[in-house]
Amino acid sequence: MFYRLTWLFARFMLFGVVRFRIETAGREHLPSSGYFLVGAAHRGWMDPFVVIHALPTEPRAWFLGSGPSTFTAPWREVLIRRLGGLLPVWRGGVGIDKHVESARAVVGNGAVFVQMPEGTVSGPAGRIGPFRPGAMLIALRTGAPIVPFAMAGTEELYMGRRMASRILPATTVSGLVSDWGGVRPEEGSREELDLARRATDALAAILGPVVEQLHPLTVDPPDHPRRFRRKLTWFFLRPGRLDRE
Repeated sequence: MFYRLTWLFARFMLFGVVRFRIETAGREHLPSSGYFLVGAAHRGWMDPFVVIHALPTEPRAWFLGSGPSTFTAPWREVLIRRLGGLLPVWRGGVGIDKHVESARAVVGNGAVFVQMPEGTVSGPAGRIGPFRPGAMLIALRTGAPIVPFAMAGTEELYMGRRMASRILPATTVSGLVSDWGGVRPEEGSREELDLARRATDALAAILGPVVEQLHPLTVDPPDHPRRFRRKLTWFFLRPGRLDRE
């Protein structure tokens, strides 16, 4: 109930007060439960809300996200711990085995495991950045269905900002790497990493063109008012420089 009430309040603020607009397509491709959603391009704090907006209220979505970037204030830590939905990553801490264990728990209980394979909000608008192989390593070890999720328009936020997302048909590592025989390599081996990299490249080849197609739907004319652009763009981000080249 607390999650539902919080999401209703967030929807009121995002779509009623700030007047964000999100065009979403492809919901018919969503499995009923227990899948791995991989989203790109990851360009700002609004991305998890774009994902949640596209998904049904149940089953819940759990995000693999940066702990240092999320727990920047005591109130945020209390809220996230109360709401749930975040599996924090502490760089230089645990290895991938812990994240695989978390993913198995999420998918095994019928929920949605969400990861952004770029691993950063920096990157070009309307194009994906380099994908890291960690997401496909987790998908390979869990065997969960993979749902590619394309989104655009979150790199710069202002009143009335348009965004777009598209859910693509579910696939698997075997579907991404057609010449793979289906025999899972030994965990931690070079063969496993090579297979994950091939699946990562194949997934990027699927998501990249869709992100480029969505981007023009989110671009406003140069003279369009961009009220509160800086405050909204950096609302949940640490102030700094974002490389958009």
